[in-house]
Amino acid sequence: MSSNGSLPSTCDVAIIGAGPAGLAAACVLREAGVSSVVVLDREPEAGGIPRHCGHYPFGLREFHRLLKGPELARRLVARTLQSGAVICTGATVVALRPGPELVVTGSSGLRTLRAKRVILATGVRETSRAGRLIGGTKPGGILPTGALQGLVYLEGRRPFSRPVILGTELVSFSALLTCRHAGIKPVAMIEAQSRPTAWKVAPLLPRLLGIPVLFNTTVRAIWGRDRVSGVEVETAGERRTLEADGVIVTGQFLPESSLLDESPLVRDPGTLGPQVDQYGRCSAAGYFAAGNVLRPVETAGWSWQEGCRLGAVVSQDLAAALPAFSPQQDVSLVCDHPALRYVMPQRVTPFSLHHRSGLAELQVRVCRPVDGVLSLVLREEGDAQGRVLWEQTLKALPERRILVPLRALQGVRPGARVALRLTEKAT
Repeated sequence: MSSNGSLPSTCDVAIIGAGPAGLAAACVLREAGVSSVVVLDREPEAGGIPRHCGHYPFGLREFHRLLKGPELARRLVARTLQSGAVICTGATVVALRPGPELVVTGSSGLRTLRAKRVILATGVRETSRAGRLIGGTKPGGILPTGALQGLVYLEGRRPFSRPVILGTELVSFSALLTCRHAGIKPVAMIEAQSRPTAWKVAPLLPRLLGIPVLFNTTVRAIWGRDRVSGVEVETAGERRTLEADGVIVTGQFLPESSLLDESPLVRDPGTLGPQVDQYGRCSAAGYFAAGNVLRPVETAGWSWQEGCRLGAVVSQDLAAALPAFSPQQDVSLVCDHPALRYVMPQRVTPFSLHHRSGLAELQVRVCRPVDGVLSLVLREEGDAQGRVLWEQTLKALPERRILVPLRALQGVRPGARVALRLTEKAT
């Protein structure tokens, strides 16, 4: 059991989520001398997504060693407990209130936890079959990657023998490795685009394992009664049914941000996570966010590093060493092209860029392949074109990390509006 304490009624910092970002923030806070740090997680054990991933590569950022996911999770939990932070598992936060104040349910019933600061580190989830609008019947044997890995690595079960894998993101190949571990031979991997979402060389793995990757192919329906019996796909206008006994629904990640509903925090329409500034401060005083709840999706190592930075920032905030919290005075950032999926953070306090921030750069993603010039443009009254603050050539694919330096906003007046503009090459 990774929990080392019961839920208190008050603490200095409460962290929601015991994955890499939340555990990293807890350790840094304790190392900075913050007295009471409580990490809450609804799962029975701490460690987050890596706990379910019984394969490499994990651990290089955190421990400078190549580890499997469960070993990384164990080491992160052990380090957090050694730091003196309290981890409460089986504790589900059901509401965020001003204060900050959390409403938590667990084995002891409904409780209230008041904290000086709260960090959201709730991670991401995969888009379900329903979210992808796939028709057909509703048989058993349809699983997201996380559920598959839990069954295989934590329970030693083999839920099917010949499934279809939907998607070609990095997590899709993680699902493939999980299948290989369990002696499961997928029928095919299916991708709607003409190339993999992950690296171009990624299909070498299924090819070595004798598993076809069907590009330009869309899943139209899943059939079966008690269990999946077939998956109907469409390629170039022609439909056929693949015989299969399961479906692994991978990727298309969304932030695990349901707590934002009916909370004092603003949700960003691009990331679907909380709106934040460069310190990870949400739109309500006392609330911060780190890791994949901010945007889908980064690696465990990236999330851990972000949690470390945010832990340092929150410790500064407790010591009143951060600039005053005033969202209305922040520079607001918007995407000014349909191919730009989001920018994060969405607000920046420009007169404080000399401080160490929790988020080192602006992070941008595109929703389709692009080739052109990405610009930061200051929008000013009476100037239809705006003033270009920064620009660089950009050739990017969906799910690729695009970083823009925060220093590009140095000197921008409080309350200004800055647009990310994309000028694509003529085709």
